[in-house]
Amino acid sequence: MSERQVSSVTPLRRRGKCPECGRLSSRQSFPFCSQRCKDVDLNRWLSGSYVIPGEPLDGQKDDEDRG
Repeated sequence: MSERQVSSVTPLRRRGKCPECGRLSSRQSFPFCSQRCKDVDLNRWLSGSYVIPGEPLDGQKDDEDRG
């Protein structure tokens, strides 16, 4: 396909709001608007900011429970 044909292709996904800043998402970093917002979200995952609450695993207790 030529460059002209590629640019006229309709994307499959509609542009939505970036989950970090609310701007319109870009095709290169979907669902984020930029690589920066994508990296901010990845850092939150890697640092443990996103946590799903649940029961502790068997044999593991929080320091608060030990009193």
